[in-house]
Amino acid sequence: MDSKMLVEDRDIVIPGEVLACGMDFLPGNGTYREQDKILASQLGLVSVNNRFVKVIALTGKYSAVEGDLVIGKVCDVTIGAWLVDIGGAYGAALALRETPEFIERGSDLTRYYDFGDIIIAKVVNVIKGKGVDLTMKGPGLRKANGGRILEVTPSKVPRIIGKQGSMISLIKEKTSCMIVVGQNGKVWIKGENTEDEVRAAEAVLKIEQESHVDGLTEKINELLSKGGKNDKQS
Repeated sequence: MDSKMLVEDRDIVIPGEVLACGMDFLPGNGTYREQDKILASQLGLVSVNNRFVKVIALTGKYSAVEGDLVIGKVCDVTIGAWLVDIGGAYGAALALRETPEFIERGSDLTRYYDFGDIIIAKVVNVIKGKGVDLTMKGPGLRKANGGRILEVTPSKVPRIIGKQGSMISLIKEKTSCMIVVGQNGKVWIKGENTEDEVRAAEAVLKIEQESHVDGLTEKINELLSKGGKNDKQS
């Protein structure tokens, strides 16, 4: 039997739907093989990369992966660490040794990161079924002062960022905002004024809502060009 795809890239599929026939295609995340067929195991968007077929979930909690950039809120302070809400199934912790500052033991940790503070961090360790370890040592990792936080579906993050960062770069250029997109579905936006932040937020949310639509880059460009200060640089 000839191998062939029965759906197209970025189609929305349901669990049990047949995606491909034949042995030339390989099942990836969100799919499974049944004899010579590949089927979807979850609701989501089809992604075809060479021979690999996978389904990106449309919903669901963030599942941390080592190396992920995340945005979280400090929710508790212990003797030697900050507990951080990153929106996952398990809590995350930032230890003293993983901060860019030198902090002596016994110091008042709230002087550095207090309850409710937003931090940009990286996942350094995932303890299955227990929790996540974070670090703030590295380029771009810091406390996010001011601005606003958006929440998007974690599976939509790659579309919001775009290929080689193209989509998020477009939004930065058109709005002059600083934007950080966390793999956990948190987006930090800080602009020179509220109007710029609102325009950037509208663009991000439109991408989330229409992530499966063709020609989305052109739509976002058109949205941001209406009444925008196009001569401003990021």
